[in-house]
Amino acid sequence: MSMLKNKLTVAGIYAVFMILLVIIFYPMLWVIGTSLNPGTALLVSSMFPSDPTLGHYSELFRNTDFGLWYGNTLKIAVVNAVMSTALVALTAYVFSRFRFAGRKLGLMLLLILQMFPGFLSIMAIFVLLLQTKLLDTHLGIILVYAGGSVSMGTWVMKGHFDTIPRSLEEAAFLDGATHRDTFFKIILPLSLPAVTFVALNSFITPFMDFILPQIILRSSDKMTLAQGLYNMVANETNSSFTLFAAGAVLVALPITVLYMYFQKYLVGGLASGADKG
Repeated sequence: MSMLKNKLTVAGIYAVFMILLVIIFYPMLWVIGTSLNPGTALLVSSMFPSDPTLGHYSELFRNTDFGLWYGNTLKIAVVNAVMSTALVALTAYVFSRFRFAGRKLGLMLLLILQMFPGFLSIMAIFVLLLQTKLLDTHLGIILVYAGGSVSMGTWVMKGHFDTIPRSLEEAAFLDGATHRDTFFKIILPLSLPAVTFVALNSFITPFMDFILPQIILRSSDKMTLAQGLYNMVANETNSSFTLFAAGAVLVALPITVLYMYFQKYLVGGLASGADKG
């Protein structure tokens, strides 16, 4: 009886996973099929067109500013990944290795900040960037992204730093090392999974975000991919749905490759960050 119950449980788990796979992969296949479909219609007769074409992909670079949007997004993503990772690593190291007044309160505030959605602060961010002359600049949106990554990333990276034995640093201190030496030569090399997790999430954020760039970036030459693709289908007179689908595929492709390549580091970063708090 127990064996039958176990088999039913396993079968139920596999059934749930199969349903989830269908839910996830059907929209992906539909978008890919639409990008290969001739014409500009949103509805396609078949998920796999009988006469597929790659013309929409080349048209993106010939007749639109897709290359410019991609370059803008890539620049923001790279700078944001470097800046966010540096801020998070330094903040996490301080909270992990030093004891000072307000430490627990600071950690609690960082945890509480994660509970509130980012769009609640949009008006304050808009006014702040307007007053500092950073509105409609890539630097402005990078600073917002980097500042917003500290709250979540600090807890993940601090949890990983806490798992590193202090004896390694103490031995280095006896040899005359400073906190800077131990941070760059001991802590960071041993924290590659957590660093990769924070860097990759910071890199992907500009590719996925639409609301913040739409509010901060007003000029057409500063638009990101999310804004540019949205404009393809936002107007009543613009129905370039196949172009939109091709652009969506090109956006998703590098992100998928990065996730697959760094998968072991992502899992390790999350698991190690959950060991200690």
